[in-house]
Amino acid sequence: MLDRLKRAMNLTRVAIVPPRAQPGRTGIAVVAIVKNEAGFIAEWAQFHAAAGVQHFYIYDNGCTDGTIGALAQALPASMVTVIPWNQTFRLGFWQGEVHNQMLAYAHATRNFGGSYRWMTWIDIDEFLVPKTETLTEALAPLQDHAMISLPWHMFGRGGHKAAPKGGVVPNYLARNPDPMAKSLLKFKVICDPCQVTACKVHWMEVNGRTDSVNDRGVIATLKGRDAPGFYSADRIQLNHYYTRSDEDLQRKMARGSNMTVAQAAHERRMMRKVAAIEAAEIDDTTAALWWAKYRKDVIQS
Repeated sequence: MLDRLKRAMNLTRVAIVPPRAQPGRTGIAVVAIVKNEAGFIAEWAQFHAAAGVQHFYIYDNGCTDGTIGALAQALPASMVTVIPWNQTFRLGFWQGEVHNQMLAYAHATRNFGGSYRWMTWIDIDEFLVPKTETLTEALAPLQDHAMISLPWHMFGRGGHKAAPKGGVVPNYLARNPDPMAKSLLKFKVICDPCQVTACKVHWMEVNGRTDSVNDRGVIATLKGRDAPGFYSADRIQLNHYYTRSDEDLQRKMARGSNMTVAQAAHERRMMRKVAAIEAAEIDDTTAALWWAKYRKDVIQS
């Protein structure tokens, strides 16, 4: 009970003054907070650069494994801004924790968002897969909207004990068939950063409201987007490679939560999610085929 009360004192939402739109703002920027993702960040960055991301704002939460060096080799320096972000802030008598990921998202939105038409806040195990050639083309029909909600498509271990050669996207094809299953349902968003008035991790407020659209332009309230009928991946599919290999999963659990929680409780929560993902699986080659086609086109050109 005491732990629950303490968690209630944590700061997980922060209001901001939206950035001023800069003349000629265009494109999409990605914001990510990272810790020890050296084995995965190059593929993630190159995939999203190929999909049309204009710039990457990377918040370094104390990486010690060469993550930032791997990113520097993967992309031109002009496409990447790295911000040191290794900290824990606490507030008030109860010492409520300020969610460091949320704080990074707010900082990026306010300080960099004015240069872009779109901004998204995702993790290194999340891939935005365009159903067209690029994310820019996929977002073009949604220009009249300020926030787009994309549900996770949850991928499990795919039988891999250790990380396979060739990367995440070509090798992890098994996912849970129902992105709207209650036990797995989460969203990430793509927003007009110049209309963002408050930040959380899985949604923003735009102009003081939490309404959003799916990628077909269907509007829903924050609670209403949980309804099965809101599901859409017509233009963009958000793949969440939650576990990667079993060895990767064990390392992820050992790293701990992004908020201060008991390690045993953190591991139990993660394994419940893994069990839910892998209880039923289908093959999904959407990302693998898009990535293979892009790489083939690059080789031919």
